[in-house]
Amino acid sequence: MEKEKNQKLNVLMIACSETDANMYYATNFLAPDNFIYLQTNERSFLLMSDLEVDRARAQSKVDEVLSYSDYEIRTKKKGIDRPELIDVVKLLLEEQKVDALTVPSNFPLEYGDALRARGVKLSIKREPFFERRAIKTPEEVSAIRTTQIAIEEAVDEAFDLLRQAEIVGGVLYLDGAVLTSKSVRRHLHRSLMEKECIGQHTIIACGVDACDPHNEGSGPLRANEPIIFDVFPRSAENRYFADMSRTVVKGKATDGLKRLYDTVLEGQELGIKRVRAGAHGKEIHEEIMALFEGRGYRTGKVNGRMQGFFHGTGHGVGLDIHEPPRISKGDWVLQRGEVVTVEPGLYYPEIGAVRIEDMVLVEENGCKNLTTFPKVLEIK
Repeated sequence: MEKEKNQKLNVLMIACSETDANMYYATNFLAPDNFIYLQTNERSFLLMSDLEVDRARAQSKVDEVLSYSDYEIRTKKKGIDRPELIDVVKLLLEEQKVDALTVPSNFPLEYGDALRARGVKLSIKREPFFERRAIKTPEEVSAIRTTQIAIEEAVDEAFDLLRQAEIVGGVLYLDGAVLTSKSVRRHLHRSLMEKECIGQHTIIACGVDACDPHNEGSGPLRANEPIIFDVFPRSAENRYFADMSRTVVKGKATDGLKRLYDTVLEGQELGIKRVRAGAHGKEIHEEIMALFEGRGYRTGKVNGRMQGFFHGTGHGVGLDIHEPPRISKGDWVLQRGEVVTVEPGLYYPEIGAVRIEDMVLVEENGCKNLTTFPKVLEIK
């Protein structure tokens, strides 16, 4: 698939596929340590340690897996007593008659300098390094949907805690203990783990905390105040993320918060309606901004703090939680097969905070919503 897109490029990556999505995408091989990937016009190669070489031959999708130790021995025979990693790589490049490479923007500077010192020409390609990563196959969409199902089940279980909670002095209690952001997050993460997903930095932010969109939340959960749940785990089985946000109130929302919620929901529905192949993310974002402004919700700094709608409308989701394309101030054109979030929000400390987020699959004449979880403000 990538050969079709980058068939004229000789690509080199030296990275750990457990943390580098491009490496995993290119190899379909998961390892905790750096290894070497080379793609030429004709073939793709892995250069692997003795520890991983056999597993890589069995599991990776590259054309040929080579032994690093074999190449190290051969490099020594060429007169290099203590070959460095780049000396070994250089031997492979010579065999493949490669003297110019394209590397990702996060390619280690040390290796880049060493390659150039050995006469190899390097070109840096910024993200998206593999453009085709944005266009999801049916199998990838299914993997993302599997993670999304886990989110929806885990969030529903977390909402059950709110449903069961009692309100005492404006604070939520469950089984005699104060219900906190941390305790609900722990319960949600445990539920995700049972579904083979790993949640990190999950946002369960109440009241003013929720007015900072990436505040994970802390302390007691309070009645009659907005609580933003933003849940974005990665599947431990298929490596794909999913992403969903909901805003709820245990008890009764104020009229001001209800109006805020209805406006954000209207903005999200508008955004989802506008997503289709060929649509400009910037135009979708600006239309939602204009809707909010028209409803009287202005964006700007007040008393040194940003208020209103001051983040993007959406982003791609896949092997990374944030990946191209974007629905924001940047001018991205949406393509069929991309999976993007639509997540407008409004944040005002004196009123409250609301963010609502679904994931959608971009189609030729619209989009398919991959999120089925209900949107309800008040939890009784």
